[in-house]
Amino acid sequence: MRPNVEKTIEMREETEFMTDTLIGPELRDQARETGGDLACREYDADLWFSEQPTELEFAKSLCTDCPVRLACLAGALERHEPWGVWGGEIFEKGNVVARKRPRGRPRKDAALIEQAAQQELAERTRELALAGVTVS
Repeated sequence: MRPNVEKTIEMREETEFMTDTLIGPELRDQARETGGDLACREYDADLWFSEQPTELEFAKSLCTDCPVRLACLAGALERHEPWGVWGGEIFEKGNVVARKRPRGRPRKDAALIEQAAQQELAERTRELALAGVTVS
């Protein structure tokens, strides 16, 4: 089955609009100057705002080597982004969360999983603080 070319072009334009509007042209230009690519411009915008935890984890992993990751995260914190992946972190209701919980009833071992996720978030928060980014 052949992909719908018009839909692909439309999705590409949506993604470019999102990144130009939300991360701003200055961060996009900064990435170009450093020779880096912005994964958020290469992938479908829906990936960064997915309801699927696995897709959000994939989006986070794409941010790892982004040349403007910290600036993107700082901007999202300043704007109190309500949701999505920003600067390699998941935002929910304006706060950084360790992991997105899947829909439905929690698993029996959910408390252990949540504890591990909170420890991971605390570790990343310490690393970001060392880099000068304050996470609330």
